[in-house]
Amino acid sequence: IELKSGILNIFLKTGIVFTQVDLWLGLSYCDGKWNEVTVNKEGSVISASMNELREQALEPRVQQLKVNSPVYIGGIPPEIQNFYKELGLEQGFGGCMKDVKFTRGAVVNLASVSSSAVRVNLDGCLSTDSAVNCRGNDSILVYRGKEQSVYERGLQPFTEYLYRVVASNEGGSVASVWTRVRTRESVPQNVPTPSRVHSINGYSIEVTWDKPAGVIGVIEKYILKAYEADGPNVPITSAELADADMLTGVLTGLHPFTNYAVTLTACTLAGCTESLHALNISTPQEAPEDVQSPTAISFPTFLLMSWSPPKTPNGIITQYTLYMNGIPIYSGNGTKYVVKDLAVFTPHQFLLTACTLAGCTNSSQVTLFTAQLPPSHVDAPVLTVLDSRTIYVQWKEPVEVNGILDRYIIYIANNEQNFTKWNVIYNSTEPFLDFTIPQLSPGTEYLIKLAACTGGGCSISEASTAITDESTPEGVPAPKAQSYSSDSFNISWTKPEYPNGIIANYGLYMDGVLLQNSSRLSCYAYGLAPWSLHSFRVQACTAKGCALGPLVEARTMEAAPEGMVDVFTAVDGPKDIQLKWLAPNKPNGKLTYTVLITGLFYVDQ
Repeated sequence: IELKSGILNIFLKTGIVFTQVDLWLGLSYCDGKWNEVTVNKEGSVISASMNELREQALEPRVQQLKVNSPVYIGGIPPEIQNFYKELGLEQGFGGCMKDVKFTRGAVVNLASVSSSAVRVNLDGCLSTDSAVNCRGNDSILVYRGKEQSVYERGLQPFTEYLYRVVASNEGGSVASVWTRVRTRESVPQNVPTPSRVHSINGYSIEVTWDKPAGVIGVIEKYILKAYEADGPNVPITSAELADADMLTGVLTGLHPFTNYAVTLTACTLAGCTESLHALNISTPQEAPEDVQSPTAISFPTFLLMSWSPPKTPNGIITQYTLYMNGIPIYSGNGTKYVVKDLAVFTPHQFLLTACTLAGCTNSSQVTLFTAQLPPSHVDAPVLTVLDSRTIYVQWKEPVEVNGILDRYIIYIANNEQNFTKWNVIYNSTEPFLDFTIPQLSPGTEYLIKLAACTGGGCSISEASTAITDESTPEGVPAPKAQSYSSDSFNISWTKPEYPNGIIANYGLYMDGVLLQNSSRLSCYAYGLAPWSLHSFRVQACTAKGCALGPLVEARTMEAAPEGMVDVFTAVDGPKDIQLKWLAPNKPNGKLTYTVLITGLFYVDQ
């Protein structure tokens, strides 16, 4: 059935027989009143009527009409239009319908049985103020002029108008066919507040509302919005309902135990309007979400447990239950608990349950350890002297570690520093149980102790003693020879820089001859000639051998010369005498001579 250019066309196809009935209406239906259309098939007669006008056609070959598919009124969905290409398929019906009847059956309520509706009101929308007189002879002149387009204002929303154009000149005029057009809907007015809100659970609500009154056009969809009662003016969640015939919808995405204000928004193609007021509702409590695992401050024999409220409590927390190794150890409203009498550095599994009136939720399980302590006892290391400069150190892992072994530290001290200064010779996180100490001093007594460390601290063993093998001394010093008289020396020296063992004796050589061999660090040499030159050298000896120090030379102090000075004179002229003399027999030092002359001296006048 199509209504086009004032003609109601009926197309009927049964099998291979095609029948068409055309009923001329003109603009009789454009009177602002309800129009009744009837289509009838009785045997081979097909008829169509509108109000008082009727037309029929006789087709003997027409077959019985059987309807076993959906009935489309006002248009055909796009997905099946390719199967009915013989139809014009112009824009579908837009307007209002009511009281649709079939010969067999009751009156059909389109609003309740239709699967969808586009741009059509299915329960009637006629009102007296929407009547438009569009009969042919009474049509309204919209424009007169030479332009080929016109923009008309002041029309009624969602109203169908017929337009045609008459082109005229001095020879006459010609008119176009009537063209149908409908204005758009208006934005809904006075959208009501939802009539009822019911909580399904803490996360969703069911909203019921009444159809808005006075909507000019077709409602395309409803939108439900929920705002937090004391929150910002931005909806927390919303839901679009495309089935405009449904007056009940479900709004999801809410938070339990929260106050919400729910509004209704109605939309036509022209726009949407939200209700001025909202309906308040409080969602019920639910079981908590995001329950946090407990944490602890660790001590060697107890744990100070604590936990935070769930990130999403979903209500009022009524109780916490703390489980250790699957056994509940605490129930109450607190957020702290001390677990006592635990073993040192021992793992335990903990789980927290948080409850509201609606239910309980577990946290994830977490493993917590008591704190570490230093090892209970560390055995003294075993020392092996490899040579004069190397000691091999071995040790055992402590029996009671009291944690995780973190490192071993070796301390060393020697008798040269009177064992008062301890130095770290080894500090490693490697799990080795031995270490070789190089570059030691020969013949030296060493004290060595071991420290084993965990995260709780270090324990130090007793000291073990080892003496490196002796060796020939090194760095034997030069002696100091000091003469305080003309016939003696006081000679002294210090210990070698590196004794490399126990010094058995010192030998003092003077002029290449061993003068003294003892453990003393000094010697007195006497009976020497004044101002005589002598050489000295010190020899230091251990059980492994001897070493000589550098050679030094020194003289005894000077003494008065001994013997006569023989003087010889020779006359060289009336005014010159030449003097010669011989040195004393024993100079006893560096000699200087003084010549004394007495008598008369010649003076130039």
